[in-house]
This record gives sequence, C-alpha cells and structure tokens, in this order.
Amino acid sequence: MKKIISLLLIGLLVISMTACGGKEENNTIIVYDGQFSEMQIIHYMVKLLVEEKTDLTVEIKDEMAPVNLFSELTGGTSDLMNSYDGTLLTTYLHLDPSEVPEDTTLYDFVNEKGREMEGVMLLDKLGINNTYAIAVPQDIADEYSLNTISDLAAVADQLVFGAEHDFFTEEGSAKYNPFVEFYGLEFKEGKQIDINLKYSAVESGNIDVTVVYATDGLNRQAGLKILEDDRQFFPEYNGALLVKEDFFEKYKDSAPNLEEVLAMMANIFTDEDMVNLTYQVDVEGSSVADVSKEYLQEKGLID
Repeated sequence: MKKIISLLLIGLLVISMTACGGKEENNTIIVYDGQFSEMQIIHYMVKLLVEEKTDLTVEIKDEMAPVNLFSELTGGTSDLMNSYDGTLLTTYLHLDPSEVPEDTTLYDFVNEKGREMEGVMLLDKLGINNTYAIAVPQDIADEYSLNTISDLAAVADQLVFGAEHDFFTEEGSAKYNPFVEFYGLEFKEGKQIDINLKYSAVESGNIDVTVVYATDGLNRQAGLKILEDDRQFFPEYNGALLVKEDFFEKYKDSAPNLEEVLAMMANIFTDEDMVNLTYQVDVEGSSVADVSKEYLQEKGLID
C-alpha cells in the first residue's frame, strides 16, 4: 500500500512540475539582444510595454550577431527579435531586391516569403529606415568632392575601405563584394575591423570610407558625411519586430491583448528620433533602460 501511495505521489509531483514548466514557458517571452544600441533600445521598449500592459515577463538574454539571432528565433529558443525587411530579404532568406515585383513593396514581399520559407512574420513597421549607408569623413568628402557613391569610382584606389566583419561575409547580397562590383570600385585596401573599433578607425584616419547604419548616432559624433546611394544598391531596411507565425497563439491564454500591445510600437519612431536615441546611448553614455523608458513616457505609452 505504501508503495502504491508513493507512486501516486511521484506521479502527482511529475504532473505538477510539468504544469509549472508549461505555465512558466507561456508567461515569459525570451529575447536575445542585439549588438547595436538601436536593437537594444527596441528590445527594452518591448520589455517595458509588455510587462506594464500584460501579465507576461520579457527576459532579455545575451547579445548575438543578427544571423545568430535569426537562428535562435527559427529554432524556437527565442520568441521575438528586432529586424529589418531588407535584412530578412537579403541576409536571412538569401533573396535579392531585384526579385521584388514592381507592384509590391519590399516589406509586403518579404513578409510573404518569410512565412513561406521560414514560418516567420514581420509585425508593423516601427517607422525607421535603417538602411546601410556609405560614409566618409567630411574632410575626405571635401578633398575629393564626394557627394554620391558613384563619385568614389574615380578616387577609390587612393582610399582605404573599412567595415565590420559582418559586411565582408557572403551572408546576403548587400555586402562588400557585390557592392564594389555593382559600383565598379577598386579601393586601395579593404579592411575587416572589429565593429567596436570602426568609428575610432575612421576618426584616427586608419580608414577613409566605411559602411554605417543610417540611424546610428555615432555618425554625428564622428562628423561623417553620408554619400547618396545614387544607383540604389542598398534596399530599404524598414525596422519591424520579427516573430514566428504562432507567436500570438502561444501566448493567447496568458496575454490575449499581446498583439494589441505590440501594435502600439507601429510608427513610433522617425529616423531622426532614432539618431537621437542612439546618440544618447553611444555618445552621451545614457543607459538603454533610461533612454527607452523616457521615450515611451514622452509618447504616453507607459506610466
């Protein structure tokens, strides 16, 4: 009899533990953080909004490179990430902007393909177009009369191009080799440098030309001039949250208003807003938490 009672107690304990585990899983949104302040700000804003307006907890874990973030999302170990329609198109789905039909926006096209190929979907646009941009120090622009990327063709052999390792990979069509081939550029040297050293390399004169993100506040600090992408090599990079197709279904019991809450971030930014926010973090030393909270309060989205 004691043996039977013991087995029953063990069974009840297992059921209880399983139930608790399932409950915990459906009450915590897992987000792996990005390596850039823009992604970190957006992820923290998600945390603030969701935790104030639902019963869910948002756990932000270690920073990862974008390709690894996408792998964690599609692999089911994370639930949400900030992304961009251009990144989803070229880097994650390995498609080319030329494949987007003329009567379809890049955002709509890649959202459809994302569902078909990887079971992921973009939520509403956040309002920013953080596209790649080619930049030079203002004194270089003045010396060589540089206004467009095409202007580089005549003087590229005198200039050193430098960028983070990710821009030199073959993960996607909007990277270094396709870029220089498209514009017919033969730089004096192409340097791969640590992303954390890129701006100091520009300011010290170790590199003359680099690739930046259009909404990066460090562009302002470094006094960089953005060259016009006159032949439109780089696609749009409209920011949007990226989730699995079953994301809202997963949390429908614990947070039936989750879709409505995340929709509050639709068009929440302008490009200039994001430049200011990343400048506060990267240049002025403000914390991601403080900057995110203050912005959402200014917008009247949290108390």
